[in-house]
Formats: sequence, C-alpha cells, structure tokens
Amino acid sequence: MANNQNAELLDKARLLRHDIRDGSFTGYTSGLVPGLVQGNVVILPKVWAEDFLLYCYLNPVSCPLISMSKPGDAMVPALGADIDIRTDIPQYNVFKDGELVEQVTDIEQYWSDDMVSFVLGCSFSFEEALLRAGLSIRNIDLDRNVSMFETNIATAPSAKFFGNTVVTMRPFKPADAIRAIQITTRLPKAHGAPIHIGMPNKIGIEDLAKPEYGDSVPVNDDEIPVFWACGVTPQVAIRNAKPPLCITHVPGKMLVTDKLNDELAVL
Repeated sequence: MANNQNAELLDKARLLRHDIRDGSFTGYTSGLVPGLVQGNVVILPKVWAEDFLLYCYLNPVSCPLISMSKPGDAMVPALGADIDIRTDIPQYNVFKDGELVEQVTDIEQYWSDDMVSFVLGCSFSFEEALLRAGLSIRNIDLDRNVSMFETNIATAPSAKFFGNTVVTMRPFKPADAIRAIQITTRLPKAHGAPIHIGMPNKIGIEDLAKPEYGDSVPVNDDEIPVFWACGVTPQVAIRNAKPPLCITHVPGKMLVTDKLNDELAVL
C-alpha cells in the first residue's frame, strides 16, 4: 500500500513540474503534493559558490543544504530524475549586483556553464507532518502564502554573505505549539524546531500583519505566533553580498522534488 501511495505522490509531483515547465502553473506551492520535499533554490556563478556553500554550513538551520550541483549541470538527479532547475520552479527572482531586476518563469536565458545550483530544505515540507498530526495550519486553511519576516537575529557571515535571519510564522494554541515543536524537531533538513515563540518584538518584528514576504494571516487571542527559520534568509545575504548575477525562487514558489519528507526525518 505504501509503495502505491508513494508512486501516486511521484506522479503528482511530475505532473505539477510539467505544468510549471510549460507555464500553466505559476502559483504558490504550500500544501501541494503533501509528503514530498520542497526546496528553496539559490543559483550562483562558480566563483561565488564556495563562499555561499560555507554560508550554508555556518547557518544550517536557516540554510539546510539538501543538494548542490556541479557547475553547468541543470539537472538535480538526487531529488528527481527529470528535474531541470532552469524550468521547474513556478517563478524565479533574478538579482544583479544584489538588486532584484526581474521575475521570470524560466531562466534558460541566464544559464551558463559556470552556474552552480543549491537546493535548501523548506518549511513547506514539515507542514505535511503537522497536518498529518491533526494540527491546523492557518496559511493553508486560508489558501495563502506563509507569512515571512526579516528579524534582528544575525546569521554567521561568510566572505561577502551576511545578514539577518528570515522567519516563517504560524499561529497555534499553546498545546498545539508544543506539539509542533516536537514534530518539527525531527526534521532538521526542513529547518527543524522553531527558533522563537511569542513576543515578536523581541526578534525585531513590529507588526505581524505586515510581513516582508508572503501573506498576512490572523493570530487569534488564544494563540501564540511560532517562528521557524526560513530559506528566504539567503536572499537577504545575496542582497548584501551583491554578486553580479544570482537567481533564486520567488518566496513561496518552491521546487517540488521526488524525495519523501520521511527521508529527511531524524528518528
């Protein structure tokens, strides 16, 4: 039965990537193909890749590396036999000298033989585990992108890459927040346990209704906001490092892989 369910998941993932590849799907991926790993993507010229790799190593909670390509290789066989990093993300951000200059649905025009791709774990992967445990996730319930905030929590720098941590926020009642901590702790490659709970002003967030990325969601009076490190953190570091060219996913529009979330779990 499990093998049949896994086969169905893989079929759904490949169909979704086909729709992304031909431009018929350009939306957010939260809640899609639950059970499979979703990834944040950073693509850099080779001369910048080593410093960014060190940045990931120094900041494993914000930047949990799950795949890295060879220069010029657009395929990601470790995460899916048919994945083409140039076409299989719903929308890409293109940065030049640290400035966002364009959003596109494929990056073939920017690709060259010295480009190196990094795929980092994403909190969308642990959302499935939370749902499976019976917890409600507000952004999925409301069909919205998750709320993302820039904080005052510094990351460890690597050469020109530096900046503060970006977090995702999901509200829970206190007992559910405890359960969410227990569940996500088992998934370090999907950012693991929350890095902050409650009191958003303590981490530099003044207004939960005004996220820097994604959509706002209501936090009820009997709930507390729970904050996880987010794979948008590298986009802040890229803005500061100012590489001549860098390509990332648009926040909330992730790479959907063929890898099972359970393969990332720590037993």
